[in-house]
Amino acid sequence: MLALLRQHPFIALLSVLVIALLVAGFWPQPIVVTTVEVKHAPLTITIEEEGRTRLIDRYVIAAPIDGVTCRNNLDVGDAVSEGQVLLHISPLASQALDARSRAHAKAQIAAANSAKQAAVAQAQAAETAAQLAATELARLQKLIDKRLIAQDIFDRAQAEANSSMAALRSAKFNVNVADHELEAAQTLLQYSANTQDNLIVERIPVRSPITGKVLKVNHECESPVRTGDLLLEVGDPSALEVEVDVLSIDAVKIQPGIKVLFERWGGNGALEGIVRIVEPIAFTKVSALGVEEQRVLIIADFSSAADKWQRLGDGYRVDAQFILWQQDQILQIPTSSLFRYKDQWSVFVVDNNRAKRRLVKIGQRNGLAAQVLEGLAAGEQLIAYPDESIEEGVRIDIINITAKH
Repeated sequence: MLALLRQHPFIALLSVLVIALLVAGFWPQPIVVTTVEVKHAPLTITIEEEGRTRLIDRYVIAAPIDGVTCRNNLDVGDAVSEGQVLLHISPLASQALDARSRAHAKAQIAAANSAKQAAVAQAQAAETAAQLAATELARLQKLIDKRLIAQDIFDRAQAEANSSMAALRSAKFNVNVADHELEAAQTLLQYSANTQDNLIVERIPVRSPITGKVLKVNHECESPVRTGDLLLEVGDPSALEVEVDVLSIDAVKIQPGIKVLFERWGGNGALEGIVRIVEPIAFTKVSALGVEEQRVLIIADFSSAADKWQRLGDGYRVDAQFILWQQDQILQIPTSSLFRYKDQWSVFVVDNNRAKRRLVKIGQRNGLAAQVLEGLAAGEQLIAYPDESIEEGVRIDIINITAKH
């Protein structure tokens, strides 16, 4: 053999080179991976959906009698005050009421009067509840300033105070509505049951029940109307709430009193709100992909100062984030580093440039990050995107260490 090497050194050198190339070619190569660091950071679990603003109270003004409306000079957006005459209706010539019709008209007046008394009683009860809620909130404000109670107790009291004030506004509006319904019933008897001949009846004024703005105009020109025909819609743009429809499987996670953030509404920064109502009835809605979904309406009130969202109006679009869970300095990892192994969550830890499989226990998680309860420590390096090519003990080559999740 040595004689062969001496006689043919080139062939021997070539043989050694070929063998070395074969060994290098079949030698396992390290897998190039990207790593991430286990670290403490804030973690928030949210449900995000698109919502829109709406007026808490909207008033649809209808014609109290048959007649002819005068020309309407109001436009959408015009400001109106409570009691302001919006337009007039010239009543049609009416026949004298018979005994049955007259009794029916009087019964309507009595019913409207009873409805007004009930509305007044409800308004008094709502005012008492609002005063009680405000007193409780003031008491808890002193305690929260001294850090004697938990923040969630104060938040519930604040939400209760806001809800009581909203209920009080609605109750007062209902009293106004009852007043106008009583006036409408009296007007029907006064002008339709008149038995005097040759009496010139003056035009009937239609007044605004609240101070607000015109939202819709149904009759602009002079035209005949029937009793109950819609004339105008008015409302108070300063009393807004937000309605958000969410999937029913998400609605069960949302409770009244939780915090909501409204983003991408057109202004600077996010607006804050509190969930007031989770409606108990779902409805079917077809998604953009043609899939039928069961959705539930969530009603939330603004908790940010009114001057921050005063430019919003009825029907404006907002993106709502319902905060289900939120904590600071949570040990977490990206969800992309997780995989299932023997029905448990696992990760690949980088140890001396080799991949080591490790079982972990996961807590809260959102679409990007997951809370680590057991199995990892801060500062350890994980493979960010493990795939089928990575196995226990395989050599790896790190090309990038990400600084954030």
